Amino acid sequence: MHHLIPAPRRADGDGGRGFVPDGATTITAGPGTGSTERWLRTTLGAAFGLPLAPGTADGEESANTIELCVDPALEPEGYRLGVVPARGVRITGGSPAGVFWGAQTLRQLLGPEAFRRAPVGQGVARAIPATEIEDGPRFGWRGLMLDVARHFTPKDGVLRMLDLLAAHKLNVFHFHLTDDQGWRVEIKRFPRLTEVGAWRARTKYGHRASELWDETPHGGFYTQDDIREIVAYAAERHIRVVPEIDIPGHSQAAVSAYPELGNTDVIDTSALSVWDTWGVNPNVLAPTDHTLRFFEGVFEELLDLFPAGTSPFIHVGGDECPKDQWKQSPTAQARIAELGLKDEDELQSWFIRHFDRWLTDRGRRLIGWDEILEGGIAEGAAVSSWQGYAGGIAAAESGHDVVMCPLQQVYLDYRQDAGPDEPMPIGYVRTLEDVYRFEPVPPGLSEEAAGHVLGTQVNVWTEVMQNRQRVDYQVFPRLAAFAEVAWSRLPAPGERDFAGFERRMETHYARLDALGVDYRPPTGPLPWQRRPGVLGRPIEGPPPIV
Repeated sequence: MHHLIPAPRRADGDGGRGFVPDGATTITAGPGTGSTERWLRTTLGAAFGLPLAPGTADGEESANTIELCVDPALEPEGYRLGVVPARGVRITGGSPAGVFWGAQTLRQLLGPEAFRRAPVGQGVARAIPATEIEDGPRFGWRGLMLDVARHFTPKDGVLRMLDLLAAHKLNVFHFHLTDDQGWRVEIKRFPRLTEVGAWRARTKYGHRASELWDETPHGGFYTQDDIREIVAYAAERHIRVVPEIDIPGHSQAAVSAYPELGNTDVIDTSALSVWDTWGVNPNVLAPTDHTLRFFEGVFEELLDLFPAGTSPFIHVGGDECPKDQWKQSPTAQARIAELGLKDEDELQSWFIRHFDRWLTDRGRRLIGWDEILEGGIAEGAAVSSWQGYAGGIAAAESGHDVVMCPLQQVYLDYRQDAGPDEPMPIGYVRTLEDVYRFEPVPPGLSEEAAGHVLGTQVNVWTEVMQNRQRVDYQVFPRLAAFAEVAWSRLPAPGERDFAGFERRMETHYARLDALGVDYRPPTGPLPWQRRPGVLGRPIEGPPPIV
């Protein structure tokens, strides 16, 4: 009836004329709903040219108001939204977050015009049909990971992405801040991390096997005040930010700035620069006390920038750490012997366990990619299961919390069609329908283990996404399908009503148009969205379930 995305748990109503916000409409905000009140005034107020003045909560039922209140009897992120003809709208949430998600639904009910920044036509809001909606999410972790290390996203682009996550009821922003190709966060005690590590001289254009280069120097970083602004902006939208500092692999940008962090007894680390191509880099951190103290200093500043109340998890990467240099390094081998470790896998585990204890002592939780299972997982660590389901299954069955993000299903840098016009085609084909049929909890997981699945996220790696338009193209419209998977309690994948979802998407495309999103149209890429002649790495056939 309402073409809502994600689909609500229950929506009743006769479709008759309901409520039309106008110049006299107020917002009556109960305790704890201030962030939603501010958001409604700045978004709906701007879209329709309405003042939405504060209403008075005097115990009497007010007419012509949008009433916001918290009722802890509801599930924390759940909400009820009621539209009463000639009276107004009442949104009740189980927490301030629940109220906010209810307000996102109200915006959708008001039509695509509600997603514009200024009125079109007469700026008159459409009538909201009389309706009653009850809703709440399936998962508490509904996220998107944005890689800003390979290609930098300026601060305004990050704020825009947070608005797009909120519009889809997603509540986790995984902020991939460092990699071989760039260090993106200011650390005051180590200024060379951004003076040197944030910039590269040139960039591979397309897949790493491509012969093309962009010779324009590339880089950028967020000041500490930028980070504080991003975190505060996210918190206003009830989005948690999970920062990632990738260790001990994917660290060439850090080593280029501070060569003593690398395996100096194996290679001349002073000759390294920020990496300008893609793939798994052999230059990893040295397992020394100096390296540990250095990154403790990095994390000390990071914890100040990402407060525990809004960012309880800290991501440490832990993925794709080649052990060749450690095998050749007398220093690394001495460390293995000193600690009584079996091999280099256990040395990596020791490295990650150190920071698990360090973060736990400061009231935080470590999360890492599923390679942190190798050599033994730290006691309190959570796992981002990216290589498939297997790592997440193993972690959950052993009592560790898991975020499911298997590359075969929800890597949005993967191509959306097998046609020749897909720009820089990477990986398996993952269509809108494929993402809609993704199931975060694999069959066969025990009930107890399934309770350790915190939720799910999509990952957006930006090697072949040079700018906002390319990110938009890869992320949308598939993020809408993923948002429904993460929020709604859908049937089994084969029983999901994709045709119904496509019908609702017809309205949602108009919302994305109003928001200025450069999504991939259902009919295929537009001429300016193609990148003819730029090498990708397509993988044929259906992805394996591993």
